[in-house]
Amino acid sequence: MTDAIVVEGLAKRFGATTALDGVDLTVTEGSVLGLLGPNGAGKTTVVRILTTLLLADAGRAEVVGLDVVRDADAVRAAIGLTGQYAAVDEYLTGFENLEMVGRLYHLPKAEARSRAGELLERFDLSGAADRPAKTYSGGMRRRLDIAASLINRPRILFLDEPTTGLDPRSRLAMWEFIAELADGGTTILLTTQYLEEADRLADRMVVIDRGRVIARGTADDLKAQVGGQRLEFTLSRALDLPEVAKRLRPLAVEDARIDEQTRRLSLPVHGGTEVLAESLRLLEGSGAEVLDVGLRRPDLDDVFLTLTGHAADDAVTRGDTQAEPAPAAGGTR
Repeated sequence: MTDAIVVEGLAKRFGATTALDGVDLTVTEGSVLGLLGPNGAGKTTVVRILTTLLLADAGRAEVVGLDVVRDADAVRAAIGLTGQYAAVDEYLTGFENLEMVGRLYHLPKAEARSRAGELLERFDLSGAADRPAKTYSGGMRRRLDIAASLINRPRILFLDEPTTGLDPRSRLAMWEFIAELADGGTTILLTTQYLEEADRLADRMVVIDRGRVIARGTADDLKAQVGGQRLEFTLSRALDLPEVAKRLRPLAVEDARIDEQTRRLSLPVHGGTEVLAESLRLLEGSGAEVLDVGLRRPDLDDVFLTLTGHAADDAVTRGDTQAEPAPAAGGTR
């Protein structure tokens, strides 16, 4: 399969701040790449460069075989972009917003209107087509924004934290829309700090922190870097934790983590449910009262904490937080 996006040695500085420091990544045509990282990691800077809104200081990038600097106009004609905040005109109706974007892409008027109607129906916005966008909920604005990015049937879609600010219900609905686009063959680069989002939507992931790629692979690849499963116990009394840890030591692949304040013990282990059953057998006669027990696989939150030493939602003031340049008319929104 061919690569729809190729990035090599991408670097960008904002004054004394290094936003990108030699980023390399590829996105296979028809796949979804999740670009993961906390606020300020450099994710949005990558997207701005790939969508021709920002020039890199070093490195090169190609989208559908086109150089993002030398072939900027052609790149903009081939892509769609949804930024972190819905870029809709509040005083235009939903239909008018989509028709306007279609005209900016130089679609004939009849085609722009027809395409607007199709997308309003697809994104369940037909009933609000004639209402000003300022009357839309946050989830509706987000759907309208993604619909606008699809008006020209782009080969590549960039979604920069598309569920930022949405309530849980709207976020789940947005995940369904994105999954449908991916199933339809659209190549998607998705930036997110919601690790569950990437786990659900992305075929492969690239983890970026402080402007550098620190890991890449599938969700299972990344989770494997953290280790296997963990037995987790919650006891009624903290004073029983040392004895429980001692009894369970034969099952452990490394030392248990004990939190006396929450009365919890976490024990890295290999194996499946048989390990859980064996752990309960070892605790027979210990006198410890177990309030809760479970066998837990590492999730991507664990991965990020292990790789970076801080949580994915830790805000960092970096070049990524600077004001986003205005998009070019007739291409990327």
